[in-house]
Amino acid sequence: MPECRKELVIANTFGLHGRASAMLVETAKQFDSDIRLIRDGVEADCKSILDVMSMACTKGTPVSIKAAGEDAEAALVALARLIADKFGEE
Repeated sequence: MPECRKELVIANTFGLHGRASAMLVETAKQFDSDIRLIRDGVEADCKSILDVMSMACTKGTPVSIKAAGEDAEAALVALARLIADKFGEE
């Protein structure tokens, strides 16, 4: 099963608050791959709003996204784009 990983920084003003977390989860759910958000060695399921929000990622937080599955690369591209675009907030 293909696996890939990307290092990112949360750049939007309010970090992974409710709306941004929901956007991340909804994007992740479009893919069959297992997708994990990693902060300081702690992993969260990117398809779980509670897991994502529990990571408490504020502006400037470095994170990794790891995906494993047939569409892992496409998932990383979509999630990285969402984060780079600051969840459409700015």
